[in-house]
Amino acid sequence: MEPTDPLLAEAKRYGYVEAGGVWLRPVLGQPARQIGLVKESDDAALLYFGQRFEALRAKVDTLLARMEASENKGSFLMKALHLKEQLLSYDGLGDFTGLQRRLIEAEQSIAVTVARNREKNLATKIGFIHEAEALRDSVEWISASEKVKDLRQGWLKTGPVDKEMTDELEHRFQTAIQVFFDRRKAFQSDKKAMTSRVQNRYRELIQQAENLKNSDQFETTSRQLKQLQQAWREVNGSLPKKQASELWTRFRAANNHFFERLKVHIATQQASSSPGSPASPDELLARKRALADRAEALMSVPPQEAIHQAKALQAEWKQVGTVRGEESDRIWQRFMVACDKIFELSALEYHLRKRVGGEPTGSPAERARFRANTLRELLKDDHQELEVLRDNLDKLSPSSANDAFRQMLQTKIRSFERKIRTKNDLIALFSQQAQTAG
Repeated sequence: MEPTDPLLAEAKRYGYVEAGGVWLRPVLGQPARQIGLVKESDDAALLYFGQRFEALRAKVDTLLARMEASENKGSFLMKALHLKEQLLSYDGLGDFTGLQRRLIEAEQSIAVTVARNREKNLATKIGFIHEAEALRDSVEWISASEKVKDLRQGWLKTGPVDKEMTDELEHRFQTAIQVFFDRRKAFQSDKKAMTSRVQNRYRELIQQAENLKNSDQFETTSRQLKQLQQAWREVNGSLPKKQASELWTRFRAANNHFFERLKVHIATQQASSSPGSPASPDELLARKRALADRAEALMSVPPQEAIHQAKALQAEWKQVGTVRGEESDRIWQRFMVACDKIFELSALEYHLRKRVGGEPTGSPAERARFRANTLRELLKDDHQELEVLRDNLDKLSPSSANDAFRQMLQTKIRSFERKIRTKNDLIALFSQQAQTAG
């Protein structure tokens, strides 16, 4: 064995042979200790324990290299501490002090990284807590439930914080989440009770309509059915689609039955009049009032069906004779406003079907608010168009040659003014529905 072997020379620097034993010199605050026996020769024994130390150093090198390359340095802390503890009892010859220093530096580096990560984790978890606590007033149950799900996943993925803060943070987060779920459970219980009340209310209105559908008191019954239709709209209840459709079909059938009888009654009165004699003003007003009642009832009909019925009612209106007077004007105003609302609702539904992504799903309150906000956006275009028309009318010279064009502009202006009034009425209606449903 060459006496100039670097590894042997290093082993002799840190150890020696005495009385057939291999000894490690005092190191790491410990006295010299025997680590083995000489089996072949002194140099062979020293070289063997030098090689054992190199194996230990290779383990340290590998651990520190992996730690340096990893983003999660904290996961290497226990391995580094174990190796540092192992230095005190390991049988080998080498620079244990140097290895200990490297492991202590690694431990300190890990401690700094862990502290920094725990500060970051603390900030992240406090943010999650604030978001969870902010849900205590939310009534948007679907979106809020998705938010809670995301917060829980984020919480679980976030690393630890200092131990003395762990329990407090966990308690605050879980309490905020539980408050939300308790509120949602209470809402669902209330909703179930509300659904029962809504069903009962709709059935009451159906029963009342069915009790009236064969009445011969046409004038009085028309007013009563109109009141029932208004009461139906004011229920503002949310029911499963199939059930709501079945209830509405029964209610509408009772109303249609009566108004069909009313049409036959009016036609019979006209037929019984003397040949060539016109219908009396009272008869014409009754027919117009019935048409206005039917038009107002269309607010409860699905828009695609309602627009066809509104057009049919307009055609019927044109066939009714002319009646002068304030009562006739009031009935005409009712009829016109009711039809305008149906046409605007139909246009709104068409716009929602064509928009990118369609109408968002959600609670009745969310859908009502969305429709109100959509109408507000559409109002902006109407106001701009109205301003252009008014500006063109103001700039038009008073020449008689422009009379036809002036009349056309005035007609369009009145049309846009009606559209704006109607949209504002619908916005108020949807806002009220949102408030009631919420």
